Amino acid sequence: MSSLATGAKFDNRSDRTVADALRRTSAAELPQAVLDLPPGEARDSLLAIHQMLGDMLPQRDLAIYEAGGGSTSFLPFDVLGRAHVTVVDIDPEQIKNNDYADVKILGDIETHRFAADSFDLITCYNVIEHLPDVEAALLGFCQALRKGGVILIGAPNPRSLSGVVTRFSPHWFHVWYYRHIRGDKKAGLPGEAPFPTFFHPLVSLPRLEAFAEANGLRVVLKRAYESPRYPEMRARKPALAAAVDDVAKMMNLFLPSAVDVRHGDYHVILQKV
Repeated sequence: MSSLATGAKFDNRSDRTVADALRRTSAAELPQAVLDLPPGEARDSLLAIHQMLGDMLPQRDLAIYEAGGGSTSFLPFDVLGRAHVTVVDIDPEQIKNNDYADVKILGDIETHRFAADSFDLITCYNVIEHLPDVEAALLGFCQALRKGGVILIGAPNPRSLSGVVTRFSPHWFHVWYYRHIRGDKKAGLPGEAPFPTFFHPLVSLPRLEAFAEANGLRVVLKRAYESPRYPEMRARKPALAAAVDDVAKMMNLFLPSAVDVRHGDYHVILQKV
């Protein structure tokens, strides 16, 4: 196993990790979901994770489960290209539009179950915030994952500025934001984001870590980063972005120095021991 299989060593590496990932990764190797991310911390963190997964995953054909994977993947093509990919999603439009999975299942990841030791890698990206019962989904992941296998979770940080706004604002406001701030005219249509959010307690990173420890999973990596909504807003609505940045800076003055309320998302890698 590579030395990258420890969260401390990964987090303490210099920006060379990200620079190497960017240098080695061409647009032709990346799914559209990654290319659509604006330049910034979100894309940099994901590209660095691609390098990490390349070191951690077995150098053979892989079995991958994308939970709530929908119609797009955040994994690099060099991983997808040697994998048998199973996608489970509750949205029929997402399943219909998926063109890369070997197996497509219309179902609920909270209740759908696979045989034990079925997968080398399970990804759940921008999904757990939408689940009423995150614990049920995670228990299913634990059962289906092989020993030494990896779970990659990408999710919003409910304690961030954007997380608080999302939690306490109605869904119509989320649709309005996507359409008028992000410029996504299809937002809210069938099969299109944003989807309703629940923010189950296990979406909170400390509670997710506690769940992992109690269920035979080791936290390999945890990293909070600036939400991609911030660079998008700075490009499209600079005056609004400046005002939001000022609010965030003011809030940060009253928080520990390591905390930034703009860190609206996180990546977590868990490994079954």
